[in-house]
Parts: sequence; C-alpha cells; structure tokens
Amino acid sequence: MADVNPGNRPLSPHLQVYRWPLNMALSILHRITGTAMGVTGVLIVWYFLALATGPDYFETASAVLTSWFGDIVLFLSVCALWLHFANGVRHLIWDTGSHFGLKTSKRSAYIGIGFAVVMVIVTIIVG
Repeated sequence: MADVNPGNRPLSPHLQVYRWPLNMALSILHRITGTAMGVTGVLIVWYFLALATGPDYFETASAVLTSWFGDIVLFLSVCALWLHFANGVRHLIWDTGSHFGLKTSKRSAYIGIGFAVVMVIVTIIVG
C-alpha cells in the first residue's frame, strides 16, 4: 500500500506565494481581451441593428450604451482593444524568432503596456 504520510513530502507552493511572470499574465490578458472584443462586437452589431429597426428600439439601445454602465463597458473595450493590439504586435515580432530573451521580452512587455495606456488616453481625449 502507498505511504500517505504527508509529513515526509514537500508541499507545493501556494498561489499566494507564487508570483506570476509578466509574460504569463500578458498571455492570459491577451486571451481575455480577445474574448472581450468579441462581446464588444456583439454590442456594436446590436447598436446598428437597433438603428436599422426603428426609433423606439434605437432609443433603448442608445440609453443602455450611453448610461454609466455603457460608459464603463466602452472604456474597458477601448482598453482591451489597445492592449490586445500591443500584445499582438509582440507576438508577431516573436513569430520572426527574435526578442525571446528574458530582458528583451520583459522590456517589450513594458513597452506594450505603456503604449496601450497612452493610446487609451489619446482615444479618450480624441473621442
């Protein structure tokens, strides 16, 4: 029979002890932002369908998207768009076989995050 005494075996590190590498966090965020942009696409299609359907339905859609909830969703959508774009450029550069080093990948991660933040601010100011 197997020895089930946990006192003799080392314990795995707990999630609170383990620190996520930046590239892992950005990889997960890249997938989340891609999915979020799909949901945003559905909202945009809903808005245009409401516009084509008639004024009463359009007023409902416009009221939802211009409310505080709609403002938050659209702001997060802009954040998702720029972060996904910046991270996608990083992946395209990696596809060429360059910038795989630890320092260069971390530097490109910070550059991508900074670019996304700047572009969100520019988008909010211009829009």
